[in-house]
Amino acid sequence: MATLTIRDLDDELRCRLRVRAAGHGRSMEAEVRAILSEALAKPSATERVGTRIHQRFADVGGLDLEQPNRLEGPQAATLPT
Repeated sequence: MATLTIRDLDDELRCRLRVRAAGHGRSMEAEVRAILSEALAKPSATERVGTRIHQRFADVGGLDLEQPNRLEGPQAATLPT
């Protein structure tokens, strides 16, 4: 295993990392490892972009939106001549 030293880390960023790590119940070092693992994970060939987007935001929770009623039907695009 390699050791990585991060110099000149902004105090605010370090504080946010500490809070995030505490929220996940792990050390700052373990949190950085988790962040790097997630950020650099290779998506599988069968995993499509929609699935990856869903996984990335799954922790945020769902959002139910009302679909507005259409006042007009779909129309063909008009192209300039």
